[in-house]
Amino acid sequence: MAESFGVDPERYDRARPRYPDALVERIVAASPGRDVLDVGCGTGIEARQFQAAGCTVLGVDPDARMAEFARRTGIDVEVATFEAWDPAGRVFDAVIAGQAWHWVDPVAGVAKAAQVLRPGSRLAVFGHVFDAPPAAREALASALRRVVPDSPVNLPSAGGDRPTRTAMDIYQAMFAAAADGIRQAGGFGEPEQWRFDWEQSYTRDEWLDLLPTTGALTQLPPDKLAEVLEDVGAAIDKIGGGFTMPYITLAATAARTGAA
Repeated sequence: MAESFGVDPERYDRARPRYPDALVERIVAASPGRDVLDVGCGTGIEARQFQAAGCTVLGVDPDARMAEFARRTGIDVEVATFEAWDPAGRVFDAVIAGQAWHWVDPVAGVAKAAQVLRPGSRLAVFGHVFDAPPAAREALASALRRVVPDSPVNLPSAGGDRPTRTAMDIYQAMFAAAADGIRQAGGFGEPEQWRFDWEQSYTRDEWLDLLPTTGALTQLPPDKLAEVLEDVGAAIDKIGGGFTMPYITLAATAARTGAA
């Protein structure tokens, strides 16, 4: 799944939400310089935001299709998994990862980050927490259970017999794992969690544009994807044709200690 997001990089870049300016500004302010390494940079969404904030950004991504798109937008990208990537002696003021650190080994990745960070520099991994309106969420879960009943990413129904975990439950667990990885790898101070609350409005078509970029849907054949999107679209029509999504962006972050 980690390498499935490049199936349609144009859609991914168009539909995926950006990160709060306050997050970017806080990471830049907490770093000793402006040299940034973006792990799992994808199409360059956050890399361009850090560029706009005055940073020099190098991206690393395992998907050549995503990397090529990012290069066309002005981002330097090297194709590799972070664990296998060769820094060739280069060092940075910040290592960041947006919606990507859960694909990296939580201890080996932190050790690699420590290797390429100057003392006093910062590791910051972040992602969005959100739950679509119940009607849209239930329509997606129901359609996935019908269309791909054996999928490992099937979502529980709100009224089903499996316990329902909220997006916050899932992301808190992911960020706790990231913090534990930082502690286990060493080389960093005590990790902190930063939180940024914001919202974004979606029309029916905008939400249906975003859904195929999510891990539950990137590998569906076109006919099955169309069936899922038809059900979700009908559900959004019933609630007025759009909605405003509350977002929470969480960051797990720590400062590099000791010698480089």
